[in-house]
Amino acid sequence: MLADLRNLKGELEAEGSSPQTKARAKSIVSKIKRHKRGVLLTLAAALLAAAAFAYSFYFVAPAPSPNEKSIAVLPFENRSEDKSNAYFTDGVQDEILTRLSKIRDLKVISRTSTQRYKNRSQKLSEIANELGVANLLEGSVQKTNDQVRINVQLIRAANDSHLWAETFDRKLTDIFSVETEVAKAIADQLRAHLTGQEEQVIAARPTDNPEAYDAYLRGLAYSLKTANTPANALGAQKYLREAVKLDPKFALSWALLSYVDARGYNSLYLQPTVALREEARQAAETALTLQPNLGEALHAKGFYHYACLKDYDTAVRYFEQARQLLPNSSRIPESLAYVARRRGQWDRSESYFNEAERLDPRNVFLLTSHAQSYMILRRFPEALRKFDQVLDITPDDLDTLANKAAIAQAEGDLPRAAALLAPLHPNADDTTALEIQVYQAILERRPAQIIPRLKEILAKPDPALGFYNGELRFWLGWAQEVAGDHAAAQESWRQARSELESFLKEQPENYQLIGDLALTDMGLGDKAAALALTEKAMAVMPIEKDALAGPASIEILARVAARLGEPDRAIAALQKLLSIPYAGPLATGLPLTPALLRLDPMFDPLRNNPRFQQLAESPTAK
Repeated sequence: MLADLRNLKGELEAEGSSPQTKARAKSIVSKIKRHKRGVLLTLAAALLAAAAFAYSFYFVAPAPSPNEKSIAVLPFENRSEDKSNAYFTDGVQDEILTRLSKIRDLKVISRTSTQRYKNRSQKLSEIANELGVANLLEGSVQKTNDQVRINVQLIRAANDSHLWAETFDRKLTDIFSVETEVAKAIADQLRAHLTGQEEQVIAARPTDNPEAYDAYLRGLAYSLKTANTPANALGAQKYLREAVKLDPKFALSWALLSYVDARGYNSLYLQPTVALREEARQAAETALTLQPNLGEALHAKGFYHYACLKDYDTAVRYFEQARQLLPNSSRIPESLAYVARRRGQWDRSESYFNEAERLDPRNVFLLTSHAQSYMILRRFPEALRKFDQVLDITPDDLDTLANKAAIAQAEGDLPRAAALLAPLHPNADDTTALEIQVYQAILERRPAQIIPRLKEILAKPDPALGFYNGELRFWLGWAQEVAGDHAAAQESWRQARSELESFLKEQPENYQLIGDLALTDMGLGDKAAALALTEKAMAVMPIEKDALAGPASIEILARVAARLGEPDRAIAALQKLLSIPYAGPLATGLPLTPALLRLDPMFDPLRNNPRFQQLAESPTAK
């Protein structure tokens, strides 16, 4: 370029401004402009690269290191010759974790997240990274008659270095002192500050009765199982009742019994009788009388007020008191999330779920509850992402796949739902997954294959399922009706009504049972009885008292009114339902969507109604 300019200068001096010289000058100027643009682009790219480097160097923080005082207690190895002692090994792990979790200066990951690593093949550093902790505690337990050997080792995950290790050989009656020594040693190694009250709490002996403690550990093992089923609830209840019978002053066992009762009452996995509700109250109050400052007892009393009485203000007061004594417990923000949800405070509920998940990041029950909140809000993409998190932890989990299928149903994608449900074979006690399969057959209007399965289950009904057997018989009648066998449907519904009514006296506030009866009377054509039961369900569970479950009775009303010749009443109810989040009364727990209105045979009498058509064709429910 410089040579061209020198030559041009000579030509101008020698020849003046000839046409050839002017043309050559234009060519060189054009070259200069092109070169200038190239230089500027190169310079701009260099400046951008430099700026990006500088920004990353000065402004983008590296991934935060985990709290140096954070720890996860991994599942202990059961080295007992009697492999049935696994519950005892799990109990020792849980008791050590519980003591550590009461030290506010530590961050302790909940057992439900660490239990996923029971048969682990991952490196310790990978596990610590997934749980967001700096330290891990490993251990093993060997129990022979009344002798126990416990090995523990505290490991710094980043470099796999052993900070502390110890072996304890003790009698079974001295097990609590071992758990206390381990907790104190770990706190000392991690330089955690213990208050005087915390030292007393972690040194406390919950019972002096070894048999009562053994029964408690068995009940605890049932209560911590992933699946919240009638069988697990009954197992926990059985052993916890035995524990408090052996030691009536065992406050921790009273607290857990109350929680198991209240959770079963609320979820309906235990038959929600007046007697069950009373036991939950008495157990919580006994625990508090024995130990007024026991965090688990305060939580149990709060959960009783939430689950059994729907006294949310009182429940929150107890939960906040418990939070001061259980600073690392995910169960406190989880419980607060449930209360906020029942109050219709959806954003606050989500904040509490997020807080609980930070304390317990791999708790599949917690993740599933959060996903179900998204389902209720009709935020289906977010629900699916949360269910995928569950499947990452427990691949091929039946209930999670069934929930994903329910979302596909709500979105009107029956082929996707069918593909998810086809490999699943739920047992009779997995009523939700089973009923989602039945609903799929009904939505497809091809129920012939599911009818024999329902008949097989109902030929030998499980007494532990209580009113659910009558509910399954209602579904059998609906499937038979859709299949065109009206006489068989009527017979199934008559039997369902008889079975369901037998539970009503002891469960007068079971809104799901009342709703099942209303739908059964609807099938039998008893309009007056169906509408009366619908009104009763709405009175038992008013929407003003429960934003989550209250609207379910309005859906029952919409279905009864649609089938029994009251279209205006049905459509008014549907308009309201499509405008609010709620947990639906059918197996899926999903709220109605426009797609379900188009697919569900129960709404066939409204197909030619222009107002119904408008609802069914609306783009999305709000």
